[in-house]
Amino acid sequence: MKKYFRIVLYLAITGLIAIVSVNYYVKSSTKNKIYYSVKKFPKNDVGIIFGAGINGNQPSKYLKDRLDAGILLYKMKRINKILLSGDNGRDEYDELTVMKNYCFNHGVDTTKIFIDYAGFDTYSTMYRAKHIFKIKKATLISQEYHLNRAIYIGQKLGIKSAGYSANNGEYHGYKYVCFREYGSIFKSFFDVLRNREPRFLGTPININGPSNYSKEDKR
Repeated sequence: MKKYFRIVLYLAITGLIAIVSVNYYVKSSTKNKIYYSVKKFPKNDVGIIFGAGINGNQPSKYLKDRLDAGILLYKMKRINKILLSGDNGRDEYDELTVMKNYCFNHGVDTTKIFIDYAGFDTYSTMYRAKHIFKIKKATLISQEYHLNRAIYIGQKLGIKSAGYSANNGEYHGYKYVCFREYGSIFKSFFDVLRNREPRFLGTPININGPSNYSKEDKR
């Protein structure tokens, strides 16, 4: 019994060291790519906004702040186009309609809005940005806790990435999502290593071509 306990303990310690080491590597290699001020932020053609939950037909606090940050960068001419990526896999839960209506209602030209209908996780969003939307360089817009992972994935997939922090005030469960991020970063490290292909790919949409924004969803 003691033998098995020692084995389990050894594996647990090894796993913990691996998780901490990977997180340190990812964060240290991306921290200088995160910006907090529009004035200091470099201009970029495309900004990617990641889905973060909705409440009915309204964005969650996390998502609203991401959208507001992206809209600010657009209006300040730090980005020219916005790629919205989220989950619309169920009729009763459609992040993307909420996201694009929010951008439209806040003055973003719909010809400058592109939609990723299968951005079910950060890795899928960045993989599809590279292979479906043909993006080579992007501004990633999210809360600070998430940006290290997003930038790391983008850089490894061949997208020159910079992050803009959308943090604005306090968030419900922020300590929990920061803790959970340790596991998410660890998983993403291996997603990159094995070049995981997302479940959905589809027809290429050139980010320099016509927008795939659906006008029927304006309201």
